[in-house]
Amino acid sequence: MVRSAGLALLFCVAPFVQAAPAQSYPDRPIRVISPNPAGGSNDTIVRIVAAKMSTMLDTPIVVDNRGGAGGTVGTRAVAKSAPDGYTLLLGYTGTLAIGPTLYKNAGYDPRKDFAPVGMIGHAPNSLVVHPTTPAKSVQELIAYAKANPGKVNYGSAGVGTVSHVSGEYFANAAGVKLVHIPYKGTGPALADLIGGHIPMAFAPIPATHGPVSQGLLRGLAVTSSKRSSLTPDLPTIAESGIKDFEASLFYGLVAPAGTPRPIIDRLNQVLREALATADVQKRLTNDGAEATPGSPEDYGVHIDRDEKRWSVVVKASGASEN
Repeated sequence: MVRSAGLALLFCVAPFVQAAPAQSYPDRPIRVISPNPAGGSNDTIVRIVAAKMSTMLDTPIVVDNRGGAGGTVGTRAVAKSAPDGYTLLLGYTGTLAIGPTLYKNAGYDPRKDFAPVGMIGHAPNSLVVHPTTPAKSVQELIAYAKANPGKVNYGSAGVGTVSHVSGEYFANAAGVKLVHIPYKGTGPALADLIGGHIPMAFAPIPATHGPVSQGLLRGLAVTSSKRSSLTPDLPTIAESGIKDFEASLFYGLVAPAGTPRPIIDRLNQVLREALATADVQKRLTNDGAEATPGSPEDYGVHIDRDEKRWSVVVKASGASEN
């Protein structure tokens, strides 16, 4: 009888124990690891969202840039972190969809090692060149590359990033030979491009929109299936003659696998509220991104689908790293 009463008490208390993490969370600063150096599109996107979420939670959210190996270093660190909701990751296409195929041992499984919190948004890459480059269109660039096989370099944010694989994808689809120059992030790559050290690069619109607007770079096209509202005059690469070409960046927040569901739900709620605010939407739009709120399950489905799609692209491009 005493044992039965004890079990009954346990079952009554259990729901309150499960709810406790959400009720007390957060009670200290939260760290969001951005797996690339500061200054690129990832840094821009995550800081916009983190600042708003920090205000809503009344808790500091610190963005920790940890670049290296195409973003796999920072991603791997979060996969091994305590699942307590105080270490999160800015997940994106380069790390969750490309890295697992590009690297023989990325050190994490995008499906098993993370608990999706929610998608932040998406942004196309842009194909940009230095103003001294003779090409003023995608077709002129292709002709220039064919006339100079193996002599046209393109910069990227690093091996395994979307900008890298987009370049390989483009070269393969256009039938040209480009030389990949990897950098430690979008910022350094664009700095060298603006300085005239390389002739072209693939980089997210959030990072290239400013330099293009200032005349420091020339935009040739966007890599999405539709034109960007921020750069409506730039055609898509598909419009420019490479049929069905599409390569966009998707961003979201994930936590280590095993993070309590009440904490995931709390973070998802605040993330969606942040994305619904006019100021966040405006800042994302101004940086070439579009908010794409959804449930943790929505983001999980997207991660699975995106990894399957990009794994085919990576294998077809022949890009690989040990």
